Amino acid sequence: MSAPWNFTRFLPLAERLLSRGRLPALLFAVARKGPKLGQLREDLRLMQALCLAWWRGEYRAISPKALVTIVAGLLYFVSPLDAIPDWLLGVGFLDDIAVLSWVLKTVADELGRFKDWRSSQAPEKLRVVERLPDSPEALRLERLGH
Repeated sequence: MSAPWNFTRFLPLAERLLSRGRLPALLFAVARKGPKLGQLREDLRLMQALCLAWWRGEYRAISPKALVTIVAGLLYFVSPLDAIPDWLLGVGFLDDIAVLSWVLKTVADELGRFKDWRSSQAPEKLRVVERLPDSPEALRLERLGH
């Protein structure tokens, strides 16, 4: 299955974001914009949890291609200027939902392995690993402290 049009331009942006250590800023943008209801909320939380665990060095069992795909999907989601601008009430999120659905389907095996890893972790550890601190800078500094 090929990527949705307009999504592929987010792949190099995701690679640059990861290489420059800017993942915390994206995760905070996702948390701010995230939907309030439904399965999409849970799917976004799962991808965010995976990114947080990867950022903190706790979970590295993901292929670089899958990580870039997830990050590109999150970038697409937070971008106000994608195929259908988000400010168009009623339809602005339709393309976001389509792209995120494609991402979830594309990396389903990787997300399944992450879910298995999560289920093998102590709840106390997951609370620390998946906690989003007060600011992107705090998350960057936290990583430097390790």
